[in-house]
Amino acid sequence: MTEHHDIVETIHLTEKSTVLGEKHNQYVFRVNPDANKLQIKEAIEKLFGKKVVSVNTANYRGKTKTRGQRVGRTAHWKKAIVTLKEGEKIDLT
Repeated sequence: MTEHHDIVETIHLTEKSTVLGEKHNQYVFRVNPDANKLQIKEAIEKLFGKKVVSVNTANYRGKTKTRGQRVGRTAHWKKAIVTLKEGEKIDLT
């Protein structure tokens, strides 16, 4: 996992993440489950050119899905909530 694009998969846009961005200057990303907080911080700083103050992470287990008689599972994933330095913003458009 040497590339920053391999660590940060997508930005996670929901109503809650939009409120976090507006009120607390925090942004939510879906990241590689093997990435740690230091790797996530470095990747965000390199990709967006912003100063990261803190990174909080949460692991999510995949859900079991049934389709007919077959049972499968969605993938496990990891969410990172990144707090930027005061006055900095990421343009999501």
